[in-house]
Amino acid sequence: MPARIHSPERVIQGLAEVFREHGFEGASLAHITKATGLGKGSLYHAFPGGKDEMAAAVLADIDAWFELNVFTLLDDPETPAAKAIDHMLDACAEYFQCGGRVCLVGVFALSDTRDSFAEAVNGYFRRWAEALVEALRRSGLSRTQAQSAAEDVLAGIQGGLVIARAFDDNSYFERELKRLRDRLKMT
Repeated sequence: MPARIHSPERVIQGLAEVFREHGFEGASLAHITKATGLGKGSLYHAFPGGKDEMAAAVLADIDAWFELNVFTLLDDPETPAAKAIDHMLDACAEYFQCGGRVCLVGVFALSDTRDSFAEAVNGYFRRWAEALVEALRRSGLSRTQAQSAAEDVLAGIQGGLVIARAFDDNSYFERELKRLRDRLKMT
């Protein structure tokens, strides 16, 4: 019998790991109950909308983490751009466990569930790009240059995660973060 997890945060973390490992479609009730320690009745009491509501809660939790730990500092006009960008890359290394953890929002963006969660997926990446553009503008780049650099950074982070996972070698992600850090120091 799985250990009982009572805190909502731990339940969300358990759900996130199930979705990361199995995808939305492959996240069975057996996987979910095992990861959260909650029985079927407790799960549906907490999430009456079922798996869709569970996924929405996980995506909202990810968004809140990035808002607090990444976007706010990138947006802050009082924070030097270089410091905010370095912090963003450090936070990505922490959150994605140096490439050992896939981007769940990216998983949803690439799967058949994309349309069901389009608002959350688009909002997450749009918010990240906008915050990064603002920091890059503070560093002296034009809007066009900042948008191009922000796209490169987001594509690099997401691509680094995919390659690290494909080769089962986190050093790909670590090297990509270093490449992005070096590229942004040149701007």
